[in-house]
Amino acid sequence: MDFNDTPEESAFRAEARAWLEANVPSRAELEGLDEIQAAKLWQKRKYDAGWACIRWPQEYGGRGASAIEQVIWNQEEGKFATPGSVFAIGQGMAAPTMMAWASEEHKRRHLPPLASGEHIWCQLFSEPAGGSDLAALRTRAEKDGDEWVLNGQKIWTSGAHYSDYGIVVVRTDPAVPKHKGLSYFFLDMKSPGIETRPIKQISGGANFNEVYFTDVRVPDDQRLGAVGQGWQVALTTLMNERMAIGGGGGGVGFRQVFDLARRVELDGAPAIEDKQVRAKLATWYAQESGLKYTGYRSLTALSRGQTPGPENSIGKLVAASKTQDMASFAMDLLELSGTIADPAHAESRAIFPSAFLAAPGGRIAGGSDEIMLNILAERVLGLPQDVRVDKGIPFNKVPTGRTG
Repeated sequence: MDFNDTPEESAFRAEARAWLEANVPSRAELEGLDEIQAAKLWQKRKYDAGWACIRWPQEYGGRGASAIEQVIWNQEEGKFATPGSVFAIGQGMAAPTMMAWASEEHKRRHLPPLASGEHIWCQLFSEPAGGSDLAALRTRAEKDGDEWVLNGQKIWTSGAHYSDYGIVVVRTDPAVPKHKGLSYFFLDMKSPGIETRPIKQISGGANFNEVYFTDVRVPDDQRLGAVGQGWQVALTTLMNERMAIGGGGGGVGFRQVFDLARRVELDGAPAIEDKQVRAKLATWYAQESGLKYTGYRSLTALSRGQTPGPENSIGKLVAASKTQDMASFAMDLLELSGTIADPAHAESRAIFPSAFLAAPGGRIAGGSDEIMLNILAERVLGLPQDVRVDKGIPFNKVPTGRTG
């Protein structure tokens, strides 16, 4: 594959760079805005100029751009300090699922506000009793006329406390094996009966939530896929999720650590001159390059109309542990000052301790490291499946460990 820009790609890159240089919000513009307000301001500005969700069809709020144009845009936008995005779940996971499974009416109604930043979406998958086994979920939905009534609990739902809509997988038939009794819906997060409780994290943030459903009513036309087809629809979400977050670095990438190693001293000389430091940097550079080009392969598949495959689990597995290792190493280079978490006083606005504290969550969110290893072993390498004692057993017959 030739990674040099064609003349057309070069012109597109120049256009994108020029627009970014003229339109990225200044610090003064963002003064006094919270994270949500800043993110919405930037997203709406991109949308109005035709730079939001550029690979989406124009009728859904995009630009109809090619996969390589999306890569170019991401590269150029990444060179600027832009507001953080609260739209990653909606645009990277919910939207591809809606495009694949929703009615044309719902796509035209819900996707443009998602592209413009008017609406924020969350993903209601994980449950307390299921761990990393999504198919073991217990939140149930029962049909009542043209509606479904949901009862149960979800956990670790990012952004649920400020989301407008959510995608949710529930159990609609407990009398069949666990993967076959699921159905998939999208719902209004302001619906009566939804209670959201933020979870305080070790980093001091509270982005994850517990979400409780008590007789929440969802119209049947907000079901994606057939009744009992929820697992297949969920796979669409999960494959896109791993592509969306697989290369994420939590604010810490090779460049930040490389620049730090050039600035700080180790044994009286720049840390970059130390052989062990250089060896670590070389390893992380190779990993980051591998993630980038693996991402390009996924974009190529998408450009051909294919669904992202299990290979995206590689990015998820490698990126989370790489971020944790790099953040820990950067804190070691900074010695005691590396523990300062106040952005106003810390090196690089405290991105290293912040990323270090957030990294364990990144190794769980979207599927734990162990789940990713199983996916790669079974679906990529063709190794024998892990032992599953509940395979083929109706869900309501699976032992729960309860004694009475």
